[in-house]
Amino acid sequence: MRSKKLAMLVILALLHLLYMEAPTSTLSDDDKPPFKQNLPLPRIKQPFKQNVPLPRTRSTTSRSIVSVVVLDQQEKEESDPLVPPPKATKSERISWFRRKLPELEILKSTTKSKRFHGRVLELYNKNCSAQFFMVWLSPAKSFGPREMLAVDTLFTTNPGACLVILSNSLDSPRGSTILKRLLDQGFNLVAVTLDIPFLVKNTPAEAWLKKLKSGKMDPGSIPLFMNLSDLTRLAVLYKYGGTYLDTDIIFLNSMTGLRNAIGAQSLHPRTKRWTRLNNAVMVFDLHHPLMREFLQEYSTTFDGNRWGYNSPYLVSRVINRLGGRKPEYNLTIFPPDAFYPVNWLKIPSLFKKPATTREAKWVEKTVQDMKEGSYMIHLWNKVTRKMKIEEGSVMHKLISTHCTVCGNITESHT
Repeated sequence: MRSKKLAMLVILALLHLLYMEAPTSTLSDDDKPPFKQNLPLPRIKQPFKQNVPLPRTRSTTSRSIVSVVVLDQQEKEESDPLVPPPKATKSERISWFRRKLPELEILKSTTKSKRFHGRVLELYNKNCSAQFFMVWLSPAKSFGPREMLAVDTLFTTNPGACLVILSNSLDSPRGSTILKRLLDQGFNLVAVTLDIPFLVKNTPAEAWLKKLKSGKMDPGSIPLFMNLSDLTRLAVLYKYGGTYLDTDIIFLNSMTGLRNAIGAQSLHPRTKRWTRLNNAVMVFDLHHPLMREFLQEYSTTFDGNRWGYNSPYLVSRVINRLGGRKPEYNLTIFPPDAFYPVNWLKIPSLFKKPATTREAKWVEKTVQDMKEGSYMIHLWNKVTRKMKIEEGSVMHKLISTHCTVCGNITESHT
């Protein structure tokens, strides 16, 4: 029951982030992180500025996309208590959600959650070289070896950085035990229970959440868990500024010089213009106007029935519509090599050890190219979570040279 309440607490809290008048700053200028200029790695192609994409083209087959979506939903359903009844109609989902509303305590400010802002500032007063955020809305027990490697490689490649993990489940004795190996290294890391009323105050999410709480909105057929994660990352970046990161990433180079940046996931094969952006990695200043546009888009176009509509597709259509041309945006769009050097169809090849001399040469070249030309590798966990990282593979070589705690890399699959 406790885990259900925690998960439910996380749900409506994140929804309160999307609909109001111009926000008021919660941080003084002294609290802002000391960002440096945007400096791409030497071998990364020049980032796209003010890019207007051509009509989207499919980079994968529809069958592949469906398989990934199914895996995604199945995994979320195991940990999310707010999974609507299967094959429910819109009216049935609304009725179901209305019955669930009294159980949702996520909007309440508790003694523990009221420490959210203070604990974030306490961490950032340590002269962080950069401030990072991750969101973990699953049970603490699900924070496994792959997630540990993500945090480990983040600090190894970004010394002096600070990381806040927004998670009710990890802000617990069990969470402290899980994170102990990382904390023992002196990493500037904290897991913090969300204070939803504080986090969403004076943002476009307030009116949206109010509508949801009225019980008249369709929460959608996709587990609310997934959509709340997308909302939370937008809200926390808008509120504090910094870098949001997914937890299925291996970091290869420092990101402390980046500012107001997002990455392209795919390019048009002929024009090389971006066709899809991704929200797994976002770097933005405090109260950046584009972040407000994202929140407004979430609030006014929310659709809980279409996978990706409130996440990668959202940032893609907003930037496509606005063009990123306003001087105040100062937006950099990096090519796929920067954040997503390998797509989900090809990522399994990086987990296999070479069987021939030719394959061994390919491994060495790939490792070198990624070290010099990528900030990170997105692991696409829905595809690779259960894949073993074989010794001698690209992934094994990259992780073993970019981690501090490391652990048993070859046994990191779950």
